[in-house]
Amino acid sequence: MSRIDETKEFIPVRIAVLTVSDSRSFDDDRSGQVLVDRLTAAGHVLADRKILRDERAEIAAQLRTWVADDTVDVVISTGGTGLTGRDVTVEAHRDVYEKEIDAFGTVFTMVSMQKIGTSAVQSRATGGVAGNTYLFALPGSPGACKDGWDEILSKQLDYRHLPCNFVEIMPRLDEHLRRK
Repeated sequence: MSRIDETKEFIPVRIAVLTVSDSRSFDDDRSGQVLVDRLTAAGHVLADRKILRDERAEIAAQLRTWVADDTVDVVISTGGTGLTGRDVTVEAHRDVYEKEIDAFGTVFTMVSMQKIGTSAVQSRATGGVAGNTYLFALPGSPGACKDGWDEILSKQLDYRHLPCNFVEIMPRLDEHLRRK
């Protein structure tokens, strides 16, 4: 079972938070604030934070900007993962991914099933990699952000987490770009 190896030193990760919403501002962005509060409490660094409307091209452009930014290791977005016509965050993420982390959505669904039952099927949470940056899209509710962080990301973004974690392979994410 997973555990924390207390003999290893914690490595802070630089995380950008993106809220996707046609109606939110920083004053009422509860989901984005949940992520900011949790990542900073864990010892990570808030690299940047933005709110964008549900526009696929704008979301993808912001993700690409952060992927190109050496001060961002991880991007977590919240909102726009549902099934309505304006929910385009998943498509924007997939426009940017080089590799999708298929099991992220599966594990998120398993966690959600314990909390909200079969309503979990309406979420399209996703994760992937582009360059040397991890990208995760969570639903727009504060509860979903808590679940995604507490049950998955807090563990996988902790270098001390065993048997394995995202941080330990981070230096090798872009090795294909360095090959000759």
